[in-house]
Amino acid sequence: MDENKLKLTSSEIGTLWGEYVNGTATDMVNKYMVSIIEDELIKAIFEEAIITFEKQKKQIVTFMENEGFPVPIGFTDSDLFKDKPRLFTDIFCLNYLHIMTLHGLLGHSTALAVSVRKDLRDFYDSCDNDAKKMYHQTIELLLEKGNFQRDPLFYPAKNPEYISSQDFTDGLFGKGRTLSATEIISISLNLKKSIMAKTLSIAFSQVAQTKEVRKFLTDTEKTSDGQIKTLSKILQADNLPVPKSWETEVTISTDSPFSDKLMMYHIGFLFQAAQNYHGAGLASAMRTDLVTAYEGTILQNLMVIKKWYNIMVKNKWLEQPPLAPNRNEIAKEE
Repeated sequence: MDENKLKLTSSEIGTLWGEYVNGTATDMVNKYMVSIIEDELIKAIFEEAIITFEKQKKQIVTFMENEGFPVPIGFTDSDLFKDKPRLFTDIFCLNYLHIMTLHGLLGHSTALAVSVRKDLRDFYDSCDNDAKKMYHQTIELLLEKGNFQRDPLFYPAKNPEYISSQDFTDGLFGKGRTLSATEIISISLNLKKSIMAKTLSIAFSQVAQTKEVRKFLTDTEKTSDGQIKTLSKILQADNLPVPKSWETEVTISTDSPFSDKLMMYHIGFLFQAAQNYHGAGLASAMRTDLVTAYEGTILQNLMVIKKWYNIMVKNKWLEQPPLAPNRNEIAKEE
């Protein structure tokens, strides 16, 4: 059987649709950033990222058109206002590309996991390789510039040990043990992503064109800040360092380079994607204070996403993904 002649499944179409919409949103931000970046090494990485996505975008369009599905609108140059003042420093732009590359790696892996057709698997293999290359490039440049903060260091124990006490799970009342290396994986990832969400919320709230959007972005900044403080407090209780904030990497410009639609979508994407990381943190947490922190964060994010959804739908900014056939409606047709 020629696998490439198989029709794409709903999951395969769904991943292509999501890759296109999310990719075009990030692409608009990248195009703005490359226009303001002064550092030639950072600019070169952004130029490569833009060229890479353009190649991927054409392949996604071909897949969808060949299956007879409409190509999403996504985000276009109409969402990007050119020749606007600098909103971010070069270093923030590089950190942004690094964090969004991490999201891309997760997205490509998920898409590959639900893909059956060989041509689609080959496509996501290629996307994953592109993202891994970008991941290495951004880390190397951040390290070179002294702006990559590594996770806390541990000192090795003499021997491996088994858990021997119920106190291992106690973290609410100060009786429990210190954080484990496996717990810090999620704490670190969640902190870095919350710091990114907070910084973008601050920047976007400065330039938002409507009061409704500005209010929402101000609220998401406060929500992210609260989540950062919760996880930072847990690290600091064990005398462990927390990742530095990026608020000072945002200028005082109030002239928006982006449409409100793009900024709203971007923040919504970050909060939705964060649920994956918070869920992973909850699953790996073995201390009660961590479990409580993640449960609270997940509930907070659900409230944010609900408000985001209402604003997006109200303004007709949220595209509808492909839907399953409505058999009841079809049966009513004359």
